[in-house]
Amino acid sequence: GDPNVSTAEAVRQQHGHDESMHPVAPPDIVVWPQTVGQVQELAALCYRCRVPMVPFGTGTGLEGGVNAVQGGVCFDLSRMDAITELSVEDFSVVVEPGVTRKALNSHLRGTGLWFPVGTVG
Repeated sequence: GDPNVSTAEAVRQQHGHDESMHPVAPPDIVVWPQTVGQVQELAALCYRCRVPMVPFGTGTGLEGGVNAVQGGVCFDLSRMDAITELSVEDFSVVVEPGVTRKALNSHLRGTGLWFPVGTVG
């Protein structure tokens, strides 16, 4: 329920595009799950009802992957932002899907580690 679900036009429009050149294709509804269990329940419901699922992170992609070209349910994962494990020795970290690079680097500050933006060149 509210504030974890929205059918507002502005919210749907915001979640129907990324930084790509593709035109906006909004989902029918936006949900903000906060636990793995909620994601599982929502995914099972969408599967049973044959409703498309569209994951949404920060909306900064360049591929148009968040465009809901067939409508459906947008899973905005931004509220799943916990950093659950850090092993400095193994150079590994376990994060939920809503953790941003900036938040991760803030968490890593003082460990000698950082998560750089990769470049191909």
